[in-house]
Amino acid sequence: MTQRDPHRRGRNPAQSAVPAPPANEAKTQRSGRSERSELSLAGDFPPASRERWRELVAGVLRKAGRELDGGAPDEVERLLASALADGVSVAPLYTADDAEGASAGMPGLAPFTRGGRALGSSPDGWDVRARHADPDVTATSEAVLADLENGVGSLWLVLGEGAIPVESLRTVLAGVYLDMAPIALDAGAHIEAAAAELLGLADEREVPRAALAGTLGADPLGRLAAVAADTDLDAGLDTAGALAARCARERPNLRAVTVDATAYHGAGADDAQELACSLAAGVAYLRALTASDTAGLTVPDALAQIEFRYAATADQFATIAKLRAARALWSRVAAECDATGPEAAQRQHAVSSEVMVTARDPWVNMLRTTLAAFGAGVGGADAVTVLPFDAALGLPDAFSRRMARNTQSLLVAESHLARVVDPAGGSWYVESLTTALARRAWELFTEIERAGGLAAVLRDGSLAERLATTWRARERNLATRKEPVTGVSEFPNLDERAPVRPPDPRPAPHGLLPRVRRAAAFEALRDRAQGHDAHVFLAALGPAARHTARVGFASNLFQAGGLATPTGTGTTSELADAFAKAGTTVACLCGADRDYDESAPEVTTALRQAGATTVLLAGRPGTADNGVDGYIHTGCDAVEILTRTLDELGVPA
Repeated sequence: MTQRDPHRRGRNPAQSAVPAPPANEAKTQRSGRSERSELSLAGDFPPASRERWRELVAGVLRKAGRELDGGAPDEVERLLASALADGVSVAPLYTADDAEGASAGMPGLAPFTRGGRALGSSPDGWDVRARHADPDVTATSEAVLADLENGVGSLWLVLGEGAIPVESLRTVLAGVYLDMAPIALDAGAHIEAAAAELLGLADEREVPRAALAGTLGADPLGRLAAVAADTDLDAGLDTAGALAARCARERPNLRAVTVDATAYHGAGADDAQELACSLAAGVAYLRALTASDTAGLTVPDALAQIEFRYAATADQFATIAKLRAARALWSRVAAECDATGPEAAQRQHAVSSEVMVTARDPWVNMLRTTLAAFGAGVGGADAVTVLPFDAALGLPDAFSRRMARNTQSLLVAESHLARVVDPAGGSWYVESLTTALARRAWELFTEIERAGGLAAVLRDGSLAERLATTWRARERNLATRKEPVTGVSEFPNLDERAPVRPPDPRPAPHGLLPRVRRAAAFEALRDRAQGHDAHVFLAALGPAARHTARVGFASNLFQAGGLATPTGTGTTSELADAFAKAGTTVACLCGADRDYDESAPEVTTALRQAGATTVLLAGRPGTADNGVDGYIHTGCDAVEILTRTLDELGVPA
């Protein structure tokens, strides 16, 4: 009998030596799984349910003193829910029920929530885009080549006053292969001249029509909002239309228009407001590009001429949800214009937020921008810019630019974030947050449209007023440190030596909207205190085990305003002597409540006799009747307390 060739049935000859599996494993192996894969780690536990979770959490809340009336089934969720600034509420628990009704679709298909391309990013990941604005043409030319040779895929060039001279664009791009590196221009009022330079250079080099990519950056609404209140909007729209028509005709992969939503984010907008403003700007540009008296483009051609730029923050889930919601919202706008093909997929450029960066302890910005880049990449941005960690100090140096580009290189090449399409998709929390954010943004967008469009609400001041209201609420959270700023309002380092950078020579913006930064209030206090020998004496009462926590809290708070915190321990007389040597007039008692009851009045009196004009206490108001002048505690307005303390110490404002 002839032996059967195992290759005829696709088997490996070595398989003939493998014994047959036991009978109890046969079924699982026939289904392509082993018995080990059937192991359920929760197999010995009863099934979990939302109702049981509510019962357990309700018990914990009652022990913590929270009142529950036992009414609505979702009472526990309502008590533990967190309200975001944009009106979206984050629940403490998400299940599959919370994602019901969410229609994320498939990658590459409308509504493009999961991405504009079926296979996600290119094999090399998203486009790593570096921004350059140094007016020193030689330095910028060298920096551009260093970026392109070390991981950067495209360039974002800022041109005009205080930035790269428009006439030097050819010099800056002398060593750049325009058919390989997309160029994003940001030329403001000089857009026509800058576009002519770039297009002329491409023609001279005989770059193939479809090889030139990027954006010319026409954004008259963004310029009106953030840069120049005297912008001629009608002329700007005419220019955008003319450039879009030329790009569609001559350079199909070069976009003419950029909707820069960071103009609204930088004015204090929350995520929903940023999305709403970007939609309103995008719709205004669609109208302009399809108008017969300007570009006269078809809707699909007009959609292909617009790129959107969004801010990415250290709140990674918010960034992921914002980018996913933005694509879904823009797809809806396109569908209303009868465009449902690939042209409806929003082209996104995400840039790390300038609102979140700090000038104090700037190295922490590396961590913030890493989280921002993570959120942008996972959220599906087509291009991502990580601003250098020293962006708030002035022009970056070679080291900070290297850290910025290597942040993305690590996420792409070592963390492999780009290898999975929409990795956050299917998360009940992310899907729910995306849907809620999209709904809220659409409501705000329709309000803007009913008010006459984005230009109208910019000019009548109603948008500025709404964003100011949002920012005031956030300022309250920042001042009370409910929203901490690491290295500034929390864990400040009074001994830090900040790097020195050349100041950014660009003129201060004077658009219709302001510019804000999270750390501004605390950094102003630090600047005020700098150069002055300003101290707050901490009188530690009782043993270390009882006073350490509040000493740490008080040190953290006062140092956030640039105030040193010499600390004394011991008897009442020893504390008074230590205070007298500290050279200050402000003291703060730190200890346990029992120590306040026992010795705070006596210590307060001794400190006043030693020269204290203000005595504070670390604890809740009413902790004891100590005769103190005020209290510091979790949730107090740190900015107000620090301002008042600097005033009392005679530090000039």
